[in-house]
Amino acid sequence: MDESTRISRRDAIRWVLAAAGTATLARPGQLLADITAASPAAIGYGTDPNLVKIYKPGDLWPLTLTAPLRRTVVVLCDVIIPADERSPSASAVGVPDFIDEWISAPYPEQRHDRDVVLEGLAWLNQESKRRFGAEFAAVTDAQRTAIATDIAYEPHASAELKRPAQFFARFRNLVTGGFYTTPAGMRDIQYLGNVPTAKFAGPPPELIRQLGLEA
Repeated sequence: MDESTRISRRDAIRWVLAAAGTATLARPGQLLADITAASPAAIGYGTDPNLVKIYKPGDLWPLTLTAPLRRTVVVLCDVIIPADERSPSASAVGVPDFIDEWISAPYPEQRHDRDVVLEGLAWLNQESKRRFGAEFAAVTDAQRTAIATDIAYEPHASAELKRPAQFFARFRNLVTGGFYTTPAGMRDIQYLGNVPTAKFAGPPPELIRQLGLEA
């Protein structure tokens, strides 16, 4: 993808702030005909999860993405956040795994997002076949960008693309949320929190005085 078509990380962060919510996509039956994954059967981790255990994808509940759908997710993640001179791409830091876990979780918000994402991915592959004769993962970067550009900003999307644009807004939020909570993503935005220090000097004396907490 050349510089003229690349979606910048700055744009991605701005979209996270601008696209805070999304409505549910309508469920056109023909778009879901090739999706066979069952709804999540697990009941979740309950109110007392083991926070020190390291879980692998699929340990807590069955995953959703089939191999073809996962290929679509991988390339769409990298359309939204490609690698650049400073940071790796979204797929390189495991964002597709995060999305698969998210839409597979048996909770109301995740079940809602599961429908939005699966229907959107089905539309994306169908639209790519219609325009370019192949699924989204198999076409060129420029062709993927052409489709993504048409649904990248819901207020500017044509009437027939409003629902795909709603999907893209939610998927983009998941991608950016997943990426910017990884160590690579935090370095990319120069986030300095959660860094250990040799000592802690406490709050500034001026703040202590303002709060009336002097010893």
